[in-house]
Amino acid sequence: MVKVKTFTTELKIFQTIKELTELDEKVNQFLVDQGIEDVISISDCATTDNSGMTMGLIRTLTYRE
Repeated sequence: MVKVKTFTTELKIFQTIKELTELDEKVNQFLVDQGIEDVISISDCATTDNSGMTMGLIRTLTYRE
C-alpha cells in the first residue's frame, strides 16, 4: 500500500541549517521506527507570509508499506 506522510518545520532567520537538519532527522527516525525501506519520493515546499517571505517548510514523504 502506498502512503503519504507530511512533516513541517518553521524556518527562523540564521537557523535554517539547524532546522533543516532537525527535519531530516525527524524523517529518518520515522523511516526507522516504521521499518520503511521503500521510499517513492520526498519533496519540499516552502510556505510564505503575505510579503512573500519564507516562513516554513512542508516535507512530503511518499512510501510503500
